Amino acid sequence: MLLSSTPRGARLARLLAVDTLRSWGLPHERASHVIAELAANAATHGRIPGRSFRLTLYVVGTTLRIEVTDTRGDRVPEAQVPDPDAESGRGLLLVEALADRWGVAEGRFPRKTVWAELGFSPPQPAPSRSGGLGD
Repeated sequence: MLLSSTPRGARLARLLAVDTLRSWGLPHERASHVIAELAANAATHGRIPGRSFRLTLYVVGTTLRIEVTDTRGDRVPEAQVPDPDAESGRGLLLVEALADRWGVAEGRFPRKTVWAELGFSPPQPAPSRSGGLGD
């Protein structure tokens, strides 16, 4: 999904991603918080006027990979312990706490991708009602 680098684009990223994960039958609670933080960072710190950010979701086995690509490759995010009185600066700490792994990949300049991976348990199939023994 290509989204505008605005607060509205960041909110839309989370909403569209949750809808997608639901349609895939995957858990979305942890992922929605991670997506919200990464998208907000792209819209705030990775913003260049007139350029969008990209949200990519895919699943490999039992791992959801979230990627947010923006056009500020010169600004590599790092989780930092903010001043206790600061009103912001805790987003990557939240990503670090919720994701199994996360990192930054440099793309073709000027892009960078911040990614996070979340493991999940595969959905259990519904019990069969085929008229077997004991019914």
